[in-house]
Amino acid sequence: MINIMEERLDAAEYVDFLKRTDLGSQYPRERFETRIPTLLLNASVSLAARNAEGLLVGALLGVTDFAYWLFVTDLGVARDYEWQGIGRRLMKAALERAGGEKNIAVYLVANERAVPFYEKLGMKKADDVMQYNCVEWTPFTVR
Repeated sequence: MINIMEERLDAAEYVDFLKRTDLGSQYPRERFETRIPTLLLNASVSLAARNAEGLLVGALLGVTDFAYWLFVTDLGVARDYEWQGIGRRLMKAALERAGGEKNIAVYLVANERAVPFYEKLGMKKADDVMQYNCVEWTPFTVR
């Protein structure tokens, strides 16, 4: 049984979770140790999926105005728990938390390997998104 709840996540536990998911390769190396706690503190939507023993097996973080938009920054499921509908349940819970399907448009940056998952949720690639990025970004994988 996987329980999904709104929860402010602890940085050490989240970093451990990143090691067990494909999310661990989406962050830049620059200031990783100081930026993760800031992310966790400021996400307006913070959902955790936990197994019966309380282990974090899924997470969704997002930023929303609770009226029009939800930008999902992180959606991941531990590799040992993939293909059980956890990601779908997290996205549904986040959309409801942000204001509901009839009010909220969802945007995110998808890892290429995750595109089929998002397409199954009914998401489409957008042509109308602008980007401004002057951030140093040295790829690495959380280990």
